[in-house]
Amino acid sequence: MGSDKKRKRPQDADPGPARESGTKKSPATANKRLRPEPSAAASKPELAKQSTLRASKDEEVSFPRGGGSILTPLEFKQISNDAAKDVLFETENVKAKSTKKPMREGLRRDKKAKKDEPKKDEQKGIKAEGLSYKRLLPGTLVLGCISQINKTDLALSLPNNLTGFVPLTSISESLNQKVEALIQDSDDDEDEDGEGKIETARSESSEDDVDLTSMFQIGQYLRAYVVSSSEPANSKSSSGSKNIKKRIELSLDPAMANSSLTAAELVIGCTIQASVTSVEDHGLVMNLGIGDDLKGFLSSKELGKGRSVADAKEGQVMLCTIVGLSSNGKIVKLSGDLEQKPSKKGKYSGGKAAWWLSSAPTVNTFLPGTGVEVLITDIAKRGKAVGIAGKVMGLVDATIDFFHASGWEEKDIESKFKVGEKIKARVIATYSEPRKLALSILPHILSFTRPIENEPTTILPTATIINSAKVLNIEPKTGLFLDVGVPGIPGFVHISRVSSNSKIEALSEDSGLYQTGSTHTARVIGYNSMDGLYLVSMEQKVLDQPFLRVEDIKIGEVVKGTIDRVLDSGRVIVNLAEGITGMVDSLHLSDIKLKHPEKKFREGVEVKARVLLVDRSKRRVRLTLKKAIVNSDAPIISSYEDTTPSTRSVGTLVKILPNGAIVKFFSDVCGFLPVSEMSEAYIQDPLKHFTVGQSVNVHVLSVDPTKQKLRVSCKDPNLFGEAQKEALAKLPPGGVVSGTVVEKSADDLFVEINGLGAEGIRGVLVIGQLTDGSREKSLSVFKKLRAGQKLDDLLVLEKHEERRSITLSMKPSLVKAAKDGSMISKFEDVNEGETVKGWVRGTTLHSAFIGFAGGIVGVVYKKDLPAEAQPLPNFGYIKNQSITGRVVYIDPSERRFRLSLNSESPREGKVSPVTDTAGDSERLTGDTKSTKGELEKKEKKLVKGMVVPGRVTKVTDQQVFVQISESVFGPVSLTDLADDFSQAKTSKYSKNEVIHVCIIDIDPPDSKNLQNRFSTPELNASNKRVTLSTRPSRVMSSDLPVKDPEIQTITNVKVGDIRRGFVKQASPKGLFIAMGGNVTAWSKISDLSDKYLKEWEGLFTVGQLVRGKIMAVDSTLGHVQMSLRESDISGKERPKPTDYSTLKKGQIVKGSVKNIVEYGVFVRVDGPQNISGLCHKSQIADNAVEDISKLYAIGDPVKAKILSINPEKKRISFGLKASYFENEGSEDESEGESEDDSEGEGGVDLSTVKDFESDANEESDDGEEEEEEPEVKMTDEPAGEGLSTGGFDWSASILDKRGLDTDSERDTSLEEERHKKKRKKVQIKEDLTGNLATREPQSVADFERLLLGDPNDSKLWIMYMSFQLQLNEVEKAREIAERATKTIALREEKEKQNVWIAMLNMESMYGTDETLEEAFKRACQYNEAQGIHEKLASIYIQTSKTENADDLFKVMIKKFSQDPRIWVNYADFLLSSKQNREAARALLQRAMQALPQDQHKDLISKFAKLEFRSGDPERGRTLFENLLATFKKKSDLYNMFLDMEIKYGSEEDDGKEGVRALFKRALAEKTSTRQAKALFKKWLGFEKSKGDEKSVEAVTRKAKEYVEAKKGE
Repeated sequence: MGSDKKRKRPQDADPGPARESGTKKSPATANKRLRPEPSAAASKPELAKQSTLRASKDEEVSFPRGGGSILTPLEFKQISNDAAKDVLFETENVKAKSTKKPMREGLRRDKKAKKDEPKKDEQKGIKAEGLSYKRLLPGTLVLGCISQINKTDLALSLPNNLTGFVPLTSISESLNQKVEALIQDSDDDEDEDGEGKIETARSESSEDDVDLTSMFQIGQYLRAYVVSSSEPANSKSSSGSKNIKKRIELSLDPAMANSSLTAAELVIGCTIQASVTSVEDHGLVMNLGIGDDLKGFLSSKELGKGRSVADAKEGQVMLCTIVGLSSNGKIVKLSGDLEQKPSKKGKYSGGKAAWWLSSAPTVNTFLPGTGVEVLITDIAKRGKAVGIAGKVMGLVDATIDFFHASGWEEKDIESKFKVGEKIKARVIATYSEPRKLALSILPHILSFTRPIENEPTTILPTATIINSAKVLNIEPKTGLFLDVGVPGIPGFVHISRVSSNSKIEALSEDSGLYQTGSTHTARVIGYNSMDGLYLVSMEQKVLDQPFLRVEDIKIGEVVKGTIDRVLDSGRVIVNLAEGITGMVDSLHLSDIKLKHPEKKFREGVEVKARVLLVDRSKRRVRLTLKKAIVNSDAPIISSYEDTTPSTRSVGTLVKILPNGAIVKFFSDVCGFLPVSEMSEAYIQDPLKHFTVGQSVNVHVLSVDPTKQKLRVSCKDPNLFGEAQKEALAKLPPGGVVSGTVVEKSADDLFVEINGLGAEGIRGVLVIGQLTDGSREKSLSVFKKLRAGQKLDDLLVLEKHEERRSITLSMKPSLVKAAKDGSMISKFEDVNEGETVKGWVRGTTLHSAFIGFAGGIVGVVYKKDLPAEAQPLPNFGYIKNQSITGRVVYIDPSERRFRLSLNSESPREGKVSPVTDTAGDSERLTGDTKSTKGELEKKEKKLVKGMVVPGRVTKVTDQQVFVQISESVFGPVSLTDLADDFSQAKTSKYSKNEVIHVCIIDIDPPDSKNLQNRFSTPELNASNKRVTLSTRPSRVMSSDLPVKDPEIQTITNVKVGDIRRGFVKQASPKGLFIAMGGNVTAWSKISDLSDKYLKEWEGLFTVGQLVRGKIMAVDSTLGHVQMSLRESDISGKERPKPTDYSTLKKGQIVKGSVKNIVEYGVFVRVDGPQNISGLCHKSQIADNAVEDISKLYAIGDPVKAKILSINPEKKRISFGLKASYFENEGSEDESEGESEDDSEGEGGVDLSTVKDFESDANEESDDGEEEEEEPEVKMTDEPAGEGLSTGGFDWSASILDKRGLDTDSERDTSLEEERHKKKRKKVQIKEDLTGNLATREPQSVADFERLLLGDPNDSKLWIMYMSFQLQLNEVEKAREIAERATKTIALREEKEKQNVWIAMLNMESMYGTDETLEEAFKRACQYNEAQGIHEKLASIYIQTSKTENADDLFKVMIKKFSQDPRIWVNYADFLLSSKQNREAARALLQRAMQALPQDQHKDLISKFAKLEFRSGDPERGRTLFENLLATFKKKSDLYNMFLDMEIKYGSEEDDGKEGVRALFKRALAEKTSTRQAKALFKKWLGFEKSKGDEKSVEAVTRKAKEYVEAKKGE
């Protein structure tokens, strides 16, 4: 005992009792020991040295050597006893003591001291309680470990099986600012939405744009501040509810997690929580939450394992250790390398952050996460609170509860530790009342690592059932510790979860069902990473429960449940397990539509369902009750990546379109079912045959995982096998066959062709191809034909092997031509001058198209048609009508030919100019198939002036875009559409129309490249853009009349020419007019009209045709000035503007009321000059006027007569009496009306605008000049400010000064109404808004209107960008992309990403490496970085930028090394592009080092597949053989191996034998009957396609032997 007393120091006592004990210490001295007062030296944070804890000779030493003390033995003993009573040995049953009778309570204790001595000894046993819900009061600091990362919060495992949640807004201040900015952007975009939508946008914005998974890691240790530990706000708090879930809300904000620290208390080894405020090149700038001036710096070398500066995000929070301070004390040096490794001797070593706290200025330094050394003062084994108590540095009491002292181990606590021993521990919680620390000595907490190397949740996932779990240890009042088969991690069963049959009060180690060493069946229900324990239950109801959580439910799994309720919307809620429900959509209630689902699905009814979708983040499960899906054995389609062509599955029709239907499978995977693949029969309207919600059996035709596109078919693939494909390939177009009618529809026949060596090959025979006669005759024959009837002499017109479609004909003329060998079936069969047989495929206004076998099409121009047929509609022809014509011209280079249907012999040779049409260029519009051959050109040289056909790809208000070949295209502007600009209308052209165009320019050379300017442009591989013209004088004949001469360069324009052009742009200073080519003229505002124009901008629109005179030409600068004045065009003198000299007495003028005063009204004359005058009250009306405001209002238009005028003094007197205008004729009125339409306030003074030659820098504002003009004054105005002798202001200048704003506002509002009416007269423009639903947008206005309706449609934004790029407006396309990223709502993450990807594509094609890199960096900031990296890599590969792709992949495998897809994609790229195959193979080893072991199997198998497909098949075989030798479950590996061998290895020498040997090996393994059946089926299919009859029989025989053997067993 003496040694124990000597070990105890006065610092061990609580400071409270120390002050109450009556010692001689001064208060200042006592406070100084716990928290030093800030001084001049201590104002800056410094490393706490040993000397700072010392005192002067007169003061008490804080840490005396040898345990010395200045206290007397009596004081020492009393302090120790008081501290023990108040802190360490408090009992459970202590209640609030009465303050009224303290002495009586003391006497009562003394009297019962001897009687209660045993009980008192038991109470003195330590009470080292662990954390509990009641003890976690707000303000408590606790150490936690991240167990789950959600979209809006973090889940932290806390000690003693507690879990806390950190909302998104309680992580850091930087993150809060980012979220607020996102919410603000969302609010700006959705101001028109209701409050509910705004709240939704706020929540979704934070979800979509803040990715917590990139900031935190599972298993990361953090310090948390308890904000609240109350019940959820939406929980039911009725007295009857018992199982209300309690929620602990935490905060990680450094300002709260470090709230008890000050700058003076920061010492080396102290842990501190910090958030990233800035990412620098060499490290991170951290916010410590301690003052504004104090910052932390975390070096890139001290980030810790698995972290890098590149991955750091602003707002990210880390638990760090202080390793030093800067010289100025304002920067704290931090380390995030927390992980330590214990040595064999039990010592922990690691990075700088592994330091244990060796000194502390105050007790506030001991925060959760800090490593300390604790002196054991007591150990308790009995009672409820078993654990260890001790002192930390003699400053503060600490306890270690049973769980964190490893009390469950075989060796008990008393034998492992001794009183007086010093051990290392880590603070896991702090208590404020009383001041106490909770510690842990668990190895994984001391080292900040996992309990074992592998993730425990992957070894024993939640819901795992353990059949024989052995009881290791028992705590009678707490629970059981079980051996679950994982070394180092036991399972813990709380006493309440031992049995569900009866309540167990206590457990016994030596007797009963649950004694030590007994085995039981248990189920894992969770894992606590802080305690290092599996949470286990032995309740029978838990063992029988099918699912414990949503994550346990697998997609495609068949489940059973009971109906919980039926919603009003028709949906059904199914209860699957306790706390887990699934929803059944109305489409999935039954195979047929139910009118009253509530009658069939009643509450409590048991149902069998299948899981369609599991959303783990939102804890949602979607089910189907369709028997066609529930009972289907077909494989499920749940992802695009795992789906392969020919896969069969069952889906549900969710939408039916005119051209097909949308089929939805599992996990919301959708596929497109084309109408041609819906049935073997022809389907015209899918709505007549299918309904929404119908289940369909389909097989996959094609899949594109990158674009998430899937095409499916309802046709039976077995009906069209390899034999049918070979037979179809051998069937020649133009051949004569026979067949049998198998189906008859309203318009055509389906004929199965005979004699091809394979069944199931069908062709279509339409009514128009039955006879050479009229349609009535063909209908008569059609009615006589029946199913099963055999037809001979069928001509094969066309075949499409991909669509498996064949077109047939029974026309006698065509069949005879085919038998004679004169039928054209390929272009080489066409001979000039030969008479041929064909049929009409289509007609246009100027030509007809004649079809032949093999898809060959010839054209007949209007002039080559019979004269009597030319004026008839469609030239008197109907589709499929038989035609006989003569070939008159062949163009082998273009692979086209021309026919003539005239009886006389036409002129031979080249195509002669067509002169019978002068308005429009000749068109070749017809069937799309007929023009395909004309547009598919070989790469050859085209020169200026050549006339070629082209296909219209797009039509806008100003241009027609024409494609000449697959890679050559060009625009036709308004000035190049026609020789008469009044006939130039783009609306006459339609998309996919084929027209003749003339090449007028090829890739206009850069003006800086003089060498290219004077060279002859030719089309080559580097220039794919041409400028085209459809002028008849260009395309047909140069002799045709030209009203508007063609302008290509500025040399074609001369001063004095009268020219017409189209308005290109309206600027504030005038108009830009397109004249042709690259010539644009400019017209000043003053040159727009001889009259004064009000709001002239509204009189001109883009694309408007105008006529004017060329006033000036500057060839050097390329400037052309044009005047639209009628006086300039006609040569007359320009009219003078209205001024004082033009006004005369007695003249009647138009104006408006400027102001109203008591003595009259001021009238402003319409015009640019600010001319105004007074109409006296006596001159307003013929009768006396009492109240002027009843007659006139400011802004009213008036007609006034000038009674007197003084130009010198600028004064005018007006009269408004009606008698003044009695003699005015209609001519004056009409003239006045016209003047009113052209003049008025707010217009432009055309006479004051400067000429073309004036200095460009001298600009004047017309509005300002109006204000500076002096007013018109009366003749009797005296000198001065405008006041007469009687003080009367004639000019109303004082009123102008006083009421200028009011007058101008009222004038403007009234003038606007008049201007709107006048604008309606001038702007007559067709509104095409209603047609936008049925046609593509063709102008900027169209796109803007559509975007107003759907601003979140990324497809529309991308089309808008493409539209600008076709106009070579790259900068505008970039602006549109920027608008899109800011306009699209934050929750539309996918739409935003589409725009970013389009921006990357645009920069890759039109930008530079710098612009692409900038766009890429921004895209990574606003989107998921990995996805953007993958998209850019795909762009590089598609554009053949292999070096860039390789560099990017190298970055990706470093940044995203934990994703296997990155490694596989990189290897695929290297092997496919043949860059470096050895490097591709070396990737496998690197990938296996980076990825967890459980992913190695899939990784190696994928690399093996790549070797088969793009590398060395032998190496692929080696990889598969290694997998088969390593892993036990081999069925899937054999299937993959066999697929690769069949597809890639069977063609090699002895490849078939190798495949057969592999089949035998697979069947020799232990396989189930189902697996063996699948193997035999695959083997049989292989032998049918690759083998012979003997091999097929051999497989069949082996299958029968296998079945017999199984029956024998």
